[in-house]
Amino acid sequence: MTQSTPSRRSRRWLRWLSIIVGVIVLSLAVLYFVFNEPAPKGEPGPAADALAQKMLTAIDKPAWDSTAIIQWTFKGMHTFLWDKDRHLVEVKWDNQRVLLNTKQVDGKAWEGEQELSGAAADELIQKAWSFFCNDSFWLNAPAKVFDPGTERRVVKMEDGREALLVVYTSGGVTPGDQYLWILDEQGLPQSWKMWVSIIPIGGVAFSWEAWETLPTGAKISTFHKSSILDLDISNLKAARDLAGFGLTDDPFAPIAN
Repeated sequence: MTQSTPSRRSRRWLRWLSIIVGVIVLSLAVLYFVFNEPAPKGEPGPAADALAQKMLTAIDKPAWDSTAIIQWTFKGMHTFLWDKDRHLVEVKWDNQRVLLNTKQVDGKAWEGEQELSGAAADELIQKAWSFFCNDSFWLNAPAKVFDPGTERRVVKMEDGREALLVVYTSGGVTPGDQYLWILDEQGLPQSWKMWVSIIPIGGVAFSWEAWETLPTGAKISTFHKSSILDLDISNLKAARDLAGFGLTDDPFAPIAN
């Protein structure tokens, strides 16, 4: 009776490993070609801007602009308290806390009760900035369709409706991303399709639903559903100033000028 030598067993494992890797690569390629959708071109111009303005009216953009203080938790993981007027935000996750100036991308960081300094603080500040860019975009992306560096285009859908393609040529942490907004008759977003750098498959769709009206009048979608992932916004609270939010002390005093 013969036994396999270690080198023979190694070659056998390598063959099986190569087969497994090949199957995975082939499966990913199939998924890409089946589900990947090229980004539409669309037509820029006054019609696109008018459609974008209709969406801003539906979410009450002036009411959003008057919302000075807003709090929310994204995916049950990151909690924010954002002073929009002063461009200051408190970000909490796990045992970390950061007070961040969003214009200068600097601030102060804590782990537990201990304030950090140097590279450790810088690392948390950059992480908080990345969380804020992503999670505040999901909070109210419709309000950003006229931000500097955006392009708007009208896309004709197969059912005859018009959708709004917004291309972000600069800004945030992932410039170049594109979003196709599917709107109802009033201009309120129902869903969007995404062509973004962090997702290799283009055209992934998320719903925009469970709309809530803030005390200021602005409308916020608090649930986004897709075929692969659900995202929720909870702990939502807003006001036009700190007093209206119920705060007597300034939570941003350590970094406020």
